[in-house]
Amino acid sequence: MRETEGSPRPEEEQSMSLVEAALQVLNTADPFEKAKLGEEAAAKWLQGLITQPYNPSFDFCVPDRPARLSNVKLVAPSLMPKLGKAGSLRSRRAIIHSLCHTESWAIDLSWDIIARFGKQERMPREFFTDFVKVAQDEGRHFTLLATRLEQQGSFYGALPAHDGLWDSAMATSKDLLSRLAVEHCVHEARGLDVLPTTISRFRSAGDNETADLLETVVYPEEITHCAAGVKWFKYLCLRSESPELNQDLTKENGAGENNPSEEDEEVIKKFHETVRTHFRGPLKPPFNEEARKAAGFGPQWYEPLAITEAYTTQ
Repeated sequence: MRETEGSPRPEEEQSMSLVEAALQVLNTADPFEKAKLGEEAAAKWLQGLITQPYNPSFDFCVPDRPARLSNVKLVAPSLMPKLGKAGSLRSRRAIIHSLCHTESWAIDLSWDIIARFGKQERMPREFFTDFVKVAQDEGRHFTLLATRLEQQGSFYGALPAHDGLWDSAMATSKDLLSRLAVEHCVHEARGLDVLPTTISRFRSAGDNETADLLETVVYPEEITHCAAGVKWFKYLCLRSESPELNQDLTKENGAGENNPSEEDEEVIKKFHETVRTHFRGPLKPPFNEEARKAAGFGPQWYEPLAITEAYTTQ
């Protein structure tokens, strides 16, 4: 069997840390190999075959841009062709291709947050486990969607795409709090808002196989990814102020009550400040309140950010 690009030699596996495994994923260009390598690393961590989150003596550098193949034509977001509403085969291919591209970056984002911030921020072991699970999900989503795209007579790389998701990742590469807020509590939450409509459109077009894939696999797992963002955003906000509460936070999804506590209100205030600093413009309603609540954050987190005037009164 051909070795996966960037995979360790057998004698290296037992001493490899999770961060080293993450770097191998980030430095693997082919998205299918990237997903496969990520799945292998995730399984080893979850099974206890990789035991160290990072090696304190290992000197590493996280790439500014993960390795990527050049087979996908990249254009500016404003130049992207319209995806349509899934009424035609061409539109359905375009939507699935767009989702594939997003998931390919989501794989890198998940391993990047582990490699870039885990050691530097002295995060607890559960942080690594949570984002390993996210990375594992994203790899599976990519593989399933790419397979579905091929079943529709196309392939990943057949259409143009944009890298706006990674642009925002680089804009938050110096600060874990902003990375969690923008990528997981804004971008991924936006996915929760639009996925039900996408599912409905595929089902209306008679493409129940894609609709089922999105509804039963992608959608519920994306809720848990947002939940990880909320959980660890809250953790970072309260870590220095309340170590006792902080200990409990690693076992919860974070703020999401209808009547937030005083600590929650401070966290929400910090969330608003962070998003207004690192995300351009207001959030776009309508919001999927049910899914967002399941992810651990209620309207008090995001509704104020949808009001344009909020940005002009700072």
